[in-house]
Amino acid sequence: MQQTPPGNFRVAVVDANTLAVIGLKRVLQEFFPMLQIDGYGTFAELSANTPDDYAHYFVSMDIVLCNRAFFAERRRKTIVLTLSLDQTSPLPDFHCLCINQPEPQLIRQLLILQQHGHSGGRNMPPVLSSPRQKVLTDREIEVMSLIVQGYINKEIASRLNIGLATVITHRKNIMDKLGVKSVSALTIYAVMQGYVDINRI
Repeated sequence: MQQTPPGNFRVAVVDANTLAVIGLKRVLQEFFPMLQIDGYGTFAELSANTPDDYAHYFVSMDIVLCNRAFFAERRRKTIVLTLSLDQTSPLPDFHCLCINQPEPQLIRQLLILQQHGHSGGRNMPPVLSSPRQKVLTDREIEVMSLIVQGYINKEIASRLNIGLATVITHRKNIMDKLGVKSVSALTIYAVMQGYVDINRI
């Protein structure tokens, strides 16, 4: 099987549901802005676009079931998109991702998959900036950690013994410095940079 060239880390999202493809592409782009993410509505479209160049496929269960031989050969890089959290999948040998759940849980499941398959950045393209480059102050890191653990501004102020207005200012500065616009994106950053353990979100 052809290997993905270094520096050209491509991911395919394959689902007949166009909205599901668009939504998952957006979430994955927040995860890894350095990725090239392509969307396809059918297996035939994927097949026509050098499928072995992709490092991973996120594929709806019905497409995997109809093309089982192809994906079974590429099981390690296939993530099956399911609509249920039911653990009795007809594809027990594949990694599965339930897309029918609230965004925080979806993000957490994606982070678990990423850590399982690419812990420490293994087999991933280099990030745009070094993880060791300190972007946030120590206090901003404390605030960020509490945000992604689900604490509201008032609770953060109480835990850190600072004013509510200070928390709000820190929160704005964190988002501005990191260029993120959502708590989901902030969660991805915090976990992937090692600031927060995934078991605490």
